[in-house]
Amino acid sequence: MRTINLPRGRHRMAGLTYVEVLIATALIAVTLLPAIDALKPATQGMSIHEVNTVRHYALTALLEEVLANPFSELDDEAVAIGDPTVASAVYSDPGGQANRRLVYLSRYDADNADGNNNFFDAGMDEGLLWVRIEIEGTSQAIESLTSVYE
Repeated sequence: MRTINLPRGRHRMAGLTYVEVLIATALIAVTLLPAIDALKPATQGMSIHEVNTVRHYALTALLEEVLANPFSELDDEAVAIGDPTVASAVYSDPGGQANRRLVYLSRYDADNADGNNNFFDAGMDEGLLWVRIEIEGTSQAIESLTSVYE
């Protein structure tokens, strides 16, 4: 093993001084605060996205439940309601709960044979139903058409 002898009075500096460590820590803190502030909108957006995703899956689940019913039952309900702007009491969630899902049913005029461009009028096809499910009080909704021939 070799030993290196340094002349007297000469010392090799090892590490950082206390002042250098304090300055480096202060610089990191000053530059890190704006970066953390920049992440706030992302965390806020994440919670909004979570709510919208939960609502979307609730809408999709109810749409699947409604479409699982026989076409004749859905058609009977659509005819009984008679208005595409009135929610079905049979298929909608009960009132008074958060994120209540409303179900709208109507016969649908897909061929527009009468030429008036109103898809919810007297010329409606008997074998086609329009289904809309929305979260009450929000703009979140999902729509589908279903047919007697499915």
